Amino acid sequence: MSVAEVITPPSSEPEPEHRERPAKAISVETVGMTKRFGGFIALDDVSIKVEPGTVHALLGENGAGKSTLVKCMMGFYQPTEGQLMVDGREVSIGSPRDAHHLGLGMVYQHFTLIPSLTAMENLVISRPDVPGVIDWRKERRRLDEFLQRMPFKVPLETRVAELSAGEKQKLEILKQLYLESRFMILDEPTSVLTPGEAEEVLGLLKKMAGDGELTILMITHKFREVEAFAESVSVLRHGKLTGSGKAKELSREQMAVMMIGDKTIAEVAKRSGEADKDRPVLKLESLSVIDQSGLKSIKIDELVVHSREIVGIAGVSGNGQKELAEALGGQAVPREGKVVVSGETYRGTRDESRSHQVRFIPEEPLQNACAPRMSVSENLSFRTFDEKDNGRVVWLRNGRMRNYAKKLVSLFGVKTASIASPIATLSGGNVQRAVLARELTGDVDLLIVTNPCFGLDFSAVAEIRSQIVAARNAGAAVLLISEDLDEILELADRILVMSEGKIVYQTPRAEADVMVIGQHMAGHH
Repeated sequence: MSVAEVITPPSSEPEPEHRERPAKAISVETVGMTKRFGGFIALDDVSIKVEPGTVHALLGENGAGKSTLVKCMMGFYQPTEGQLMVDGREVSIGSPRDAHHLGLGMVYQHFTLIPSLTAMENLVISRPDVPGVIDWRKERRRLDEFLQRMPFKVPLETRVAELSAGEKQKLEILKQLYLESRFMILDEPTSVLTPGEAEEVLGLLKKMAGDGELTILMITHKFREVEAFAESVSVLRHGKLTGSGKAKELSREQMAVMMIGDKTIAEVAKRSGEADKDRPVLKLESLSVIDQSGLKSIKIDELVVHSREIVGIAGVSGNGQKELAEALGGQAVPREGKVVVSGETYRGTRDESRSHQVRFIPEEPLQNACAPRMSVSENLSFRTFDEKDNGRVVWLRNGRMRNYAKKLVSLFGVKTASIASPIATLSGGNVQRAVLARELTGDVDLLIVTNPCFGLDFSAVAEIRSQIVAARNAGAAVLLISEDLDEILELADRILVMSEGKIVYQTPRAEADVMVIGQHMAGHH
């Protein structure tokens, strides 16, 4: 912009001394920002203003341009066209170091901490002016003074590897505050937090913003967080800004339409019918399983899932969900107890899963439920290629397999260049659709699903959740193991919490209290 003063931060020389400056929230604005990679336009004329002292939510599906936008803000990319304004002045940010000098910082979705170092060591070495010889006594005093002004604490002398996921996320945020960031980008900040931790962290950051100390741009896919913490919203789709406004004036439906366009939104299917309490399909009886390392174990005294019921198992990652899924999928042998399906002991063999109409959808289906180099057609036929026809086993009939695959691809909306393409060439959402098509075709009595929507965009999530509820409505018993509590609350008829390998709490969905569930997830039971 011709009227703007172009400022290049003094990035060539480090600051001689880590100094405190008055905390003051700053505004950041992109004006007509465009980023091209060859012929591909990742960002197309995007203008967004984040007002000082506010929490601004950035929404969009995978590939919408969110990451490209914030990488241009932070100096990882240089925009092809457009300007970046900080406090109303045009700036040139050539690197993340330049962004730091202007008070811009980012908390990434994946931790950037060094696990073998303590929290204090991670904070100190993050500074651009860290001396060659560190006076740790002096640094400890400085950090103690810093933490006294901060909204939350972490144990400074503890190695990062020994911190909980919630403590690591707090440390990442503290690191940016220690580096005196006055504009902070949060990339999916609560993906590793319990509901209580998320409420605490976002609530305290919102207060800092309200006090004029900080401005926050929050990338999230959780409408609940937008409604609770954001003042304003911007939505990207296919690299373009499709809408913005005040959070309190936008409904979830309006935000969803901005995200996925004018096509009909695939709403989660409505439940029909009550759980058939007279027909228990899955029963776990005194089940004890130890993982391959011999270090982790689970023990479940009793768990029952009835026909036409979704039972959701919530829990923080690493509390036995993986071991439970492996036992139910026949990948781990119980040390004690047993799994019972429709009144008979179940070990997860192919013959048993077929006779009892059990379908299993594991986490990361491309690695765990597919042969990546085999074609879409072949992967869709894994359940049917050896079915008997008039008493004879029918092996690999290509014509029959192709026709079957075409039918499923059409019914489930699987987007693929060809059914002959390797399934690994499909997007994550389409791999999941293909696996669902294979597993949900035909009669299903028991469906076991693990983190079905992890890493998928909004429209894929809506479609997949709809298919799960439709299976429940058709009479299937569904066990949903998910680390996404919003997903559990949306889909489950009954909610169980798993902590330290045990079921520690359960509640009907109608009586669910997010904070109570979160306390049990965090081990406060």
